[in-house]
Amino acid sequence: MADVAALAGVSSQTVSRVANHRSNVEEETRQRVLSAMRVLGYRPNTAARALVTGQFRTLGLISFGLGNFGNARTVDAVVRAAQRADYTVNMVAIEAQTEQAVHAAFDRLTMQAVDGIVLIEAQILDTPALRLPSGVPVVTADGDAGHRHATVDTDQALGARLVTRHLLDLGHDTVWHVAGPEDSHAARRRAESWHATLTEAGATVPPVLFGDWSAAGGYEAGRHLARRPGVTAVLAANDQMALGVTRALAEAGRRIPGDVSVAGFDDLDEAAFFSPPLTTVRQDFDVVAERIVALLVGQIETGRTPATAVLVPPRLVVRDSTGAPPPR
Repeated sequence: MADVAALAGVSSQTVSRVANHRSNVEEETRQRVLSAMRVLGYRPNTAARALVTGQFRTLGLISFGLGNFGNARTVDAVVRAAQRADYTVNMVAIEAQTEQAVHAAFDRLTMQAVDGIVLIEAQILDTPALRLPSGVPVVTADGDAGHRHATVDTDQALGARLVTRHLLDLGHDTVWHVAGPEDSHAARRRAESWHATLTEAGATVPPVLFGDWSAAGGYEAGRHLARRPGVTAVLAANDQMALGVTRALAEAGRRIPGDVSVAGFDDLDEAAFFSPPLTTVRQDFDVVAERIVALLVGQIETGRTPATAVLVPPRLVVRDSTGAPPPR
Protein backbone atom coordinates (compact mmCIF):
# COMPACT_ATOMS: atom_id res chain seq x y z
CA MET A 1 0.00 0.00 0.00
CA ALA A 2 2.90 2.32 0.79
CA ASP A 3 4.43 1.60 -2.63
CA VAL A 4 1.12 2.40 -4.36
CA ALA A 5 0.82 5.61 -2.34
CA ALA A 6 4.36 6.68 -3.28
CA LEU A 7 3.86 5.97 -7.00
CA ALA A 8 0.49 7.73 -7.11
CA GLY A 9 1.66 10.66 -4.98
CA VAL A 10 -1.07 10.22 -2.36
CA SER A 11 -1.37 9.08 1.24
CA SER A 12 -1.82 5.46 2.32
CA GLN A 13 -5.25 6.46 3.65
CA THR A 14 -6.28 7.52 0.15
CA VAL A 15 -5.11 4.18 -1.26
CA SER A 16 -7.19 2.45 1.43
CA ARG A 17 -10.27 4.47 0.52
CA VAL A 18 -9.87 3.57 -3.17
CA ALA A 19 -9.28 -0.12 -2.36
CA ASN A 20 -12.43 -0.16 -0.24
CA HIS A 21 -14.54 1.65 -2.86
CA ARG A 22 -15.16 4.72 -0.70
CA SER A 23 -16.82 7.66 -2.42
CA ASN A 24 -14.83 10.46 -0.76
CA VAL A 25 -12.02 10.41 -3.34
CA GLU A 26 -11.80 12.70 -6.36
CA GLU A 27 -12.15 10.79 -9.62
CA GLU A 28 -8.78 11.97 -10.99
CA THR A 29 -7.08 10.81 -7.79
CA ARG A 30 -8.95 7.49 -7.87
CA GLN A 31 -7.80 6.79 -11.42
CA ARG A 32 -4.19 7.67 -10.51
CA VAL A 33 -4.30 5.24 -7.58
CA LEU A 34 -5.91 2.50 -9.71
CA SER A 35 -3.22 2.99 -12.35
CA ALA A 36 -0.51 2.64 -9.70
CA MET A 37 -2.19 -0.54 -8.42
CA ARG A 38 -2.12 -2.03 -11.91
CA VAL A 39 1.52 -1.08 -12.47
CA LEU A 40 2.60 -2.63 -9.16
CA GLY A 41 0.24 -5.60 -9.30
CA TYR A 42 -1.33 -4.58 -5.98
CA ARG A 43 -4.21 -6.63 -4.59
CA PRO A 44 -6.01 -5.71 -1.33
CA ASN A 45 -5.53 -8.24 1.45
CA THR A 46 -9.10 -9.36 2.04
CA ALA A 47 -8.25 -11.14 5.29
CA ALA A 48 -6.69 -7.99 6.71
CA ARG A 49 -9.61 -5.90 5.48
CA ALA A 50 -12.03 -8.29 7.18
CA LEU A 51 -10.18 -7.88 10.48
CA VAL A 52 -10.65 -4.12 10.22
CA THR A 53 -14.20 -3.96 8.84
CA GLY A 54 -15.66 -7.19 10.24
CA GLN A 55 -16.86 -8.05 6.70
CA PHE A 56 -15.52 -10.64 4.27
CA ARG A 57 -17.34 -9.33 1.17
CA THR A 58 -18.66 -12.86 0.62
CA LEU A 59 -22.25 -14.08 0.43
CA GLY A 60 -23.40 -17.66 0.95
CA LEU A 61 -26.04 -19.17 -1.29
CA ILE A 62 -28.09 -22.30 -0.60
CA SER A 63 -30.15 -23.63 -3.48
CA PHE A 64 -32.54 -26.56 -3.73
CA GLY A 65 -33.04 -28.32 -7.06
CA LEU A 66 -30.62 -26.62 -9.45
CA GLY A 67 -32.19 -28.59 -12.30
CA ASN A 68 -35.22 -26.30 -12.05
CA PHE A 69 -35.05 -23.48 -14.61
CA GLY A 70 -36.20 -20.77 -12.22
CA ASN A 71 -33.72 -21.79 -9.52
CA ALA A 72 -30.81 -21.97 -11.96
CA ARG A 73 -31.62 -18.55 -13.43
CA THR A 74 -31.98 -17.05 -9.96
CA VAL A 75 -28.61 -18.46 -8.88
CA ASP A 76 -26.94 -17.07 -11.98
CA ALA A 77 -28.54 -13.66 -11.53
CA VAL A 78 -27.65 -13.49 -7.81
CA VAL A 79 -24.00 -14.28 -8.55
CA ARG A 80 -23.85 -11.50 -11.14
CA ALA A 81 -25.66 -9.01 -8.87
CA ALA A 82 -23.28 -9.85 -6.03
CA GLN A 83 -20.28 -9.24 -8.27
CA ARG A 84 -21.62 -5.82 -9.17
CA ALA A 85 -21.89 -5.09 -5.45
CA ASP A 86 -18.25 -6.23 -5.00
CA TYR A 87 -19.16 -9.47 -3.24
CA THR A 88 -18.13 -12.99 -4.10
CA VAL A 89 -20.51 -15.95 -3.66
CA ASN A 90 -19.96 -19.37 -2.10
CA MET A 91 -22.73 -21.82 -2.96
CA VAL A 92 -24.05 -25.03 -1.44
CA ALA A 93 -26.57 -27.03 -3.50
CA ILE A 94 -28.61 -29.61 -1.57
CA GLU A 95 -31.48 -31.86 -2.57
CA ALA A 96 -32.86 -33.04 0.77
CA GLN A 97 -35.21 -30.44 2.21
CA THR A 98 -34.66 -31.43 5.82
CA GLU A 99 -33.79 -29.43 8.90
CA GLN A 100 -30.54 -31.36 9.20
CA ALA A 101 -29.54 -30.57 5.61
CA VAL A 102 -30.34 -26.87 6.00
CA HIS A 103 -28.34 -26.58 9.23
CA ALA A 104 -25.42 -28.48 7.67
CA ALA A 105 -25.41 -26.05 4.73
CA PHE A 106 -25.46 -23.09 7.13
CA ASP A 107 -22.56 -24.58 9.10
CA ARG A 108 -20.53 -25.12 5.95
CA LEU A 109 -21.07 -21.58 4.73
CA THR A 110 -20.47 -19.86 8.07
CA MET A 111 -17.19 -21.77 8.41
CA GLN A 112 -16.25 -20.13 5.10
CA ALA A 113 -16.77 -16.72 6.74
CA VAL A 114 -19.74 -15.39 4.75
CA ASP A 115 -21.40 -12.08 5.65
CA GLY A 116 -24.95 -13.21 4.77
CA ILE A 117 -26.87 -16.08 3.19
CA VAL A 118 -29.45 -16.39 0.37
CA LEU A 119 -31.82 -19.37 0.35
CA ILE A 120 -33.56 -20.21 -2.91
CA GLU A 121 -36.84 -22.19 -2.97
CA ALA A 122 -36.60 -23.71 0.52
CA GLN A 123 -39.97 -25.31 1.24
CA ILE A 124 -38.51 -26.57 4.52
CA LEU A 125 -39.05 -23.04 5.83
CA ASP A 126 -42.76 -23.87 5.95
CA THR A 127 -42.00 -26.08 8.94
CA PRO A 128 -43.18 -23.94 11.89
CA ALA A 129 -40.63 -25.41 14.29
CA LEU A 130 -37.64 -24.75 12.01
CA ARG A 131 -35.37 -21.96 13.16
CA LEU A 132 -32.42 -20.95 11.06
CA PRO A 133 -29.13 -20.37 12.86
CA SER A 134 -28.91 -16.84 14.24
CA GLY A 135 -26.05 -14.42 13.84
CA VAL A 136 -26.02 -14.18 10.04
CA PRO A 137 -28.36 -12.10 7.84
CA VAL A 138 -30.69 -14.15 5.62
CA VAL A 139 -32.80 -13.36 2.54
CA THR A 140 -35.00 -16.01 0.95
CA ALA A 141 -36.16 -16.28 -2.65
CA ASP A 142 -39.42 -18.19 -3.18
CA GLY A 143 -39.50 -20.04 0.07
CA ASP A 144 -40.55 -18.21 3.23
CA ALA A 145 -44.31 -18.29 3.41
CA GLY A 146 -44.30 -17.16 7.03
CA HIS A 147 -42.17 -14.10 6.28
CA ARG A 148 -39.87 -14.78 9.21
CA HIS A 149 -37.04 -13.48 7.03
CA ALA A 150 -36.67 -10.91 4.29
CA THR A 151 -37.92 -12.47 1.07
CA VAL A 152 -37.94 -11.54 -2.61
CA ASP A 153 -39.93 -13.23 -5.35
CA THR A 154 -41.68 -12.72 -8.64
CA ASP A 155 -45.34 -11.91 -8.08
CA GLN A 156 -46.44 -15.41 -9.04
CA ALA A 157 -50.10 -14.67 -8.32
CA LEU A 158 -50.10 -11.65 -10.63
CA GLY A 159 -48.46 -13.66 -13.42
CA ALA A 160 -51.02 -16.46 -13.24
CA ARG A 161 -53.87 -13.94 -13.09
CA LEU A 162 -52.59 -12.09 -16.18
CA VAL A 163 -52.35 -15.20 -18.33
CA THR A 164 -55.62 -16.75 -17.09
CA ARG A 165 -57.44 -13.47 -17.69
CA HIS A 166 -55.87 -13.27 -21.16
CA LEU A 167 -57.31 -16.68 -22.09
CA LEU A 168 -60.76 -15.82 -20.70
CA ASP A 169 -60.76 -12.51 -22.57
CA LEU A 170 -60.11 -14.43 -25.80
CA GLY A 171 -63.51 -16.06 -25.26
CA HIS A 172 -62.64 -19.39 -23.63
CA ASP A 173 -65.25 -20.63 -21.15
CA THR A 174 -62.57 -21.86 -18.76
CA VAL A 175 -58.86 -22.64 -18.54
CA TRP A 176 -57.35 -25.99 -17.58
CA HIS A 177 -54.20 -25.95 -15.47
CA VAL A 178 -51.14 -28.19 -15.45
CA ALA A 179 -49.56 -27.26 -12.12
CA GLY A 180 -46.05 -27.78 -10.82
CA PRO A 181 -45.19 -30.04 -7.87
CA GLU A 182 -47.51 -29.71 -4.88
CA ASP A 183 -44.61 -28.87 -2.53
CA SER A 184 -43.47 -25.89 -4.61
CA HIS A 185 -44.26 -22.37 -3.39
CA ALA A 186 -44.28 -21.00 -6.94
CA ALA A 187 -46.56 -23.78 -8.18
CA ARG A 188 -49.00 -23.26 -5.31
CA ARG A 189 -49.16 -19.51 -5.77
CA ARG A 190 -49.79 -19.88 -9.50
CA ALA A 191 -52.47 -22.54 -9.00
CA GLU A 192 -54.24 -20.56 -6.27
CA SER A 193 -54.30 -17.44 -8.45
CA TRP A 194 -55.55 -19.39 -11.50
CA HIS A 195 -58.34 -20.82 -9.32
CA ALA A 196 -59.26 -17.41 -7.88
CA THR A 197 -59.28 -15.75 -11.31
CA LEU A 198 -61.66 -18.35 -12.73
CA THR A 199 -63.90 -18.08 -9.67
CA GLU A 200 -64.03 -14.29 -9.89
CA ALA A 201 -65.01 -14.59 -13.56
CA GLY A 202 -67.80 -17.04 -12.78
CA ALA A 203 -66.07 -19.73 -14.85
CA THR A 204 -66.05 -23.44 -14.09
CA VAL A 205 -62.86 -24.51 -12.30
CA PRO A 206 -61.56 -27.77 -13.81
CA PRO A 207 -59.58 -30.29 -11.75
CA VAL A 208 -55.87 -29.52 -11.50
CA LEU A 209 -53.38 -31.79 -13.23
CA PHE A 210 -50.01 -31.97 -11.47
CA GLY A 211 -46.66 -32.19 -13.25
CA ASP A 212 -43.02 -32.13 -12.21
CA TRP A 213 -41.79 -29.06 -14.15
CA SER A 214 -40.49 -31.32 -16.97
CA ALA A 215 -41.59 -31.54 -20.60
CA ALA A 216 -42.25 -35.25 -20.00
CA GLY A 217 -44.62 -34.38 -17.15
CA GLY A 218 -46.40 -31.89 -19.37
CA TYR A 219 -46.65 -34.49 -22.11
CA GLU A 220 -48.43 -36.94 -19.80
CA ALA A 221 -50.86 -34.23 -18.69
CA GLY A 222 -51.35 -33.24 -22.34
CA ARG A 223 -52.30 -36.80 -23.30
CA HIS A 224 -55.00 -36.69 -20.63
CA LEU A 225 -56.25 -33.31 -21.86
CA ALA A 226 -56.26 -34.47 -25.49
CA ARG A 227 -58.89 -37.07 -24.60
CA ARG A 228 -61.26 -34.32 -23.42
CA PRO A 229 -62.87 -32.60 -26.46
CA GLY A 230 -64.18 -29.74 -24.32
CA VAL A 231 -60.66 -28.48 -23.47
CA THR A 232 -59.96 -25.27 -25.41
CA ALA A 233 -57.39 -23.49 -23.18
CA VAL A 234 -54.50 -24.76 -21.04
CA LEU A 235 -52.17 -22.90 -18.69
CA ALA A 236 -49.04 -24.87 -17.87
CA ALA A 237 -47.14 -23.73 -14.77
CA ASN A 238 -43.88 -23.48 -16.71
CA ASP A 239 -42.72 -23.44 -20.31
CA GLN A 240 -41.18 -26.93 -20.28
CA MET A 241 -44.52 -28.48 -19.33
CA ALA A 242 -46.23 -26.29 -21.93
CA LEU A 243 -43.89 -27.81 -24.51
CA GLY A 244 -44.94 -31.32 -23.46
CA VAL A 245 -48.62 -30.37 -23.51
CA THR A 246 -48.22 -28.94 -27.01
CA ARG A 247 -46.56 -32.12 -28.27
CA ALA A 248 -49.29 -34.37 -26.83
CA LEU A 249 -52.11 -32.26 -28.26
CA ALA A 250 -50.46 -32.13 -31.68
CA GLU A 251 -50.05 -35.91 -31.71
CA ALA A 252 -53.79 -36.21 -30.99
CA GLY A 253 -54.59 -33.99 -33.97
CA ARG A 254 -55.55 -30.94 -31.90
CA ARG A 255 -54.45 -27.72 -33.59
CA ILE A 256 -52.77 -24.97 -31.54
CA PRO A 257 -54.26 -22.44 -31.18
CA GLY A 258 -57.09 -23.37 -33.59
CA ASP A 259 -58.51 -26.06 -31.30
CA VAL A 260 -56.64 -25.47 -28.03
CA SER A 261 -54.74 -22.43 -26.76
CA VAL A 262 -51.66 -23.23 -24.67
CA ALA A 263 -49.77 -20.82 -22.40
CA GLY A 264 -46.74 -21.24 -20.14
CA PHE A 265 -44.81 -19.43 -17.45
CA ASP A 266 -41.14 -18.25 -17.25
CA ASP A 267 -40.42 -17.17 -20.85
CA LEU A 268 -37.55 -19.48 -21.62
CA ASP A 269 -35.15 -18.18 -24.26
CA GLU A 270 -36.51 -20.94 -26.49
CA ALA A 271 -40.19 -20.07 -25.91
CA ALA A 272 -40.25 -17.70 -28.88
CA PHE A 273 -39.09 -20.61 -31.09
CA PHE A 274 -41.67 -23.21 -30.02
CA SER A 275 -44.08 -24.28 -32.74
CA PRO A 276 -46.14 -22.18 -32.48
CA PRO A 277 -44.28 -19.52 -30.45
CA LEU A 278 -45.46 -19.72 -26.85
CA THR A 279 -47.56 -17.19 -24.97
CA THR A 280 -46.05 -17.06 -21.50
CA VAL A 281 -45.27 -14.97 -18.40
CA ARG A 282 -41.84 -13.39 -18.23
CA GLN A 283 -40.09 -13.36 -14.87
CA ASP A 284 -37.37 -10.73 -14.45
CA PHE A 285 -34.73 -12.78 -12.64
CA ASP A 286 -32.19 -9.96 -12.83
CA VAL A 287 -34.44 -7.58 -10.91
CA VAL A 288 -35.24 -10.29 -8.35
CA ALA A 289 -31.53 -10.89 -7.83
CA GLU A 290 -30.75 -7.17 -7.52
CA ARG A 291 -33.40 -6.84 -4.80
CA ILE A 292 -32.09 -9.93 -2.99
CA VAL A 293 -28.52 -8.65 -2.93
CA ALA A 294 -29.58 -5.11 -2.00
CA LEU A 295 -31.64 -6.41 0.95
CA LEU A 296 -28.85 -8.69 2.13
CA VAL A 297 -26.14 -6.05 1.83
CA GLY A 298 -28.41 -3.61 3.68
CA GLN A 299 -28.74 -6.10 6.54
CA ILE A 300 -24.98 -6.67 6.59
CA GLU A 301 -24.16 -2.97 6.72
CA THR A 302 -26.84 -1.87 9.17
CA GLY A 303 -27.17 -4.92 11.39
CA ARG A 304 -30.97 -4.74 11.06
CA THR A 305 -32.87 -7.76 9.73
CA PRO A 306 -36.42 -6.67 8.84
CA ALA A 307 -38.83 -9.38 7.63
CA THR A 308 -39.51 -7.49 4.41
CA ALA A 309 -41.44 -9.11 1.54
CA VAL A 310 -40.68 -7.77 -1.95
CA LEU A 311 -42.69 -8.85 -5.01
CA VAL A 312 -41.33 -8.14 -8.50
CA PRO A 313 -44.09 -7.83 -11.13
CA PRO A 314 -43.89 -10.17 -14.16
CA ARG A 315 -45.05 -9.40 -17.70
CA LEU A 316 -47.41 -11.27 -20.00
CA VAL A 317 -45.83 -12.05 -23.38
CA VAL A 318 -48.49 -12.87 -25.98
CA ARG A 319 -47.41 -15.01 -28.93
CA ASP A 320 -49.08 -17.33 -31.43
CA SER A 321 -49.98 -20.26 -29.15
CA THR A 322 -53.12 -18.56 -27.86
CA GLY A 323 -56.20 -17.39 -29.75
CA ALA A 324 -59.98 -17.45 -29.77
CA PRO A 325 -61.70 -20.80 -29.09
CA PRO A 326 -63.00 -22.81 -32.05
CA PRO A 327 -66.56 -22.06 -33.23
CA ARG A 328 -69.23 -24.01 -31.37
